[in-house]
Amino acid sequence: MLRDMFDNFLANIGDTFSQITFVDVIDILCVAVVLYFAYRFVKERRAAKLALGVLLLIVFLFIAELVELRAMEFLFKNVFQVGVLTLVILFQPELRSFLEKVGGGSLRGIRSIAESKNSDEQMMVINEVCRAASDMSDSKTGALIAFERTTRIGEYAASGTLIDASVNSQLLKNIFYNKAPLHDGAVIIRKDRIYAAGCVLPLSQQEGINRDLGTRHRAAVGLSENSDAVVVVVSEETGHISIAFKGTLYSDVNSVLLKEKLHEYLITNSIADTLKSKSKKKKKNADTVKDN
Repeated sequence: MLRDMFDNFLANIGDTFSQITFVDVIDILCVAVVLYFAYRFVKERRAAKLALGVLLLIVFLFIAELVELRAMEFLFKNVFQVGVLTLVILFQPELRSFLEKVGGGSLRGIRSIAESKNSDEQMMVINEVCRAASDMSDSKTGALIAFERTTRIGEYAASGTLIDASVNSQLLKNIFYNKAPLHDGAVIIRKDRIYAAGCVLPLSQQEGINRDLGTRHRAAVGLSENSDAVVVVVSEETGHISIAFKGTLYSDVNSVLLKEKLHEYLITNSIADTLKSKSKKKKKNADTVKDN
C-alpha cells in the first residue's frame, strides 16, 4: 500500500517535470529574482517587521481555509481586499527610497556620460572638504556635508539657503561656525560647488544605530538611505569624523581615510560606471552591426 502510494507520488513528480518547458524555467527564475530583491528590500529595514506581519496573516488565512474556519476566513479575505493599499501607505518611505535608487541606478551610465566631470577638479573639492573637516575636528565644530551624486536631493536643498559658491575650506568653516545662522543645517555640494547650506535632512529610523550618536549622524545615515549621496559628519561632542554611504555609517575615520573614501565613492565609482556603460554601448553597437 505504502509502496504504491510512493510510486504514484514519484510518477506524478515525473509527469510534472516532463511538462516543464523553457518558458516555465524562465518564469521560475524571474519569480526567484523578484523574491530575492523583495528580501533584500525588507532586510535591515523597518519594513521587515511589517513584512513578517503580512506573512503571518497569509499563514493564518491558509490555516483557516484548511480547517474550514469560515468566520476567520471571511475576516482575513476582507482584510486582504484593502491590504494592497494599506501596504503602499505603510511602506511608503521604503518604496520611495527603493524606486529612487532603482531610477538612479538605471540612469547612472547616461548621466555619467552626459555630465562627465574633471577628476582633478573633483579632487580639489575633496581636498578642501577634508581640510575643513580636519580643522573642524580639531576645534570640535559640528558639521554635516552631503555630496549629491546621481539621485537628486533638491527637495532637501530647498529647505536651506541657496548659495552656489566654490568649495573652499574657509567658507565651509565659516558656515559651520557655532554662531553662524546656518551652522545647524547641512551643506549640499552639487556639481563640485556648494549648492545650499542650512538644509534639513531626513533622519534615519534604523533601530541598530548607536544611541549615543546625535541628530547629525542620524541625518547623515537617513540621507544615505534615501539616496546615493555621500555624507561627511563631524561630531560636535567628540570631534570624530564619520562618513555615511548607502545606509552605513563609518565612524571615527581620520583625514587620510576620509580622502580615500571620498575618492572611492565620488571618483572611482563614477569612472567605473562610465566605463561599464561605454562597454555595454560598444557591445550593443557591435551586435547590431553583426546582425546587419
